[in-house]
Amino acid sequence: MLKELRIAGFGGQGVILAAHIIGRAASIHEGGYATMTQNYGPEARGGAASAALVVSDQPVLYPYAVSPDILVALSQEAYSRFVGEVKEGGMLLVEEDLVPLDQKAQHLKVYGIPATRIAEELGKKMVLNVVMVGFFCAITRVLSREAVVAAVTDAVPERFRQLNLSAFDRGFQYGVDLLAKGAVTEENSVAVPQESEV
Repeated sequence: MLKELRIAGFGGQGVILAAHIIGRAASIHEGGYATMTQNYGPEARGGAASAALVVSDQPVLYPYAVSPDILVALSQEAYSRFVGEVKEGGMLLVEEDLVPLDQKAQHLKVYGIPATRIAEELGKKMVLNVVMVGFFCAITRVLSREAVVAAVTDAVPERFRQLNLSAFDRGFQYGVDLLAKGAVTEENSVAVPQESEV
């Protein structure tokens, strides 16, 4: 199993922490291998931010994501910039309130979640990244739920641990429910494939 993925958005959305959690889950809690590269815009907040991961059950020989299997887009700019790199038939996970889709995503399996709204319901907009990590875990099944929960627990300060675990659970459950629908929702044009296609 070798998967390339990119998580992208803007500064302040926790893009790098989300990638760190996924990489940690793969390399430490599942005994696999992961590499991560990251890019920031010049602004501290609001500028572009992205992280690319390669996760595998074998040593990673080339550390850069060349043609991602999965793109997680948390902003319109991130979507526009990186959607063209995703492999034919790959997956696109979007923050559906911030990323209106267009024809560029036609070749992908697309899933959306209102991650920011869910984070706000939990009382802290800053946990939208962990909501998205939970969603990623449920939709892609690249990593086990247990491994990612352990990585979330490791990665956040103790005083925020329960909030982040709740954020993960909300995102994960949203993904499970979305897969169970097995249909296209016209509201956000997000296609949900049958289980055999995942």
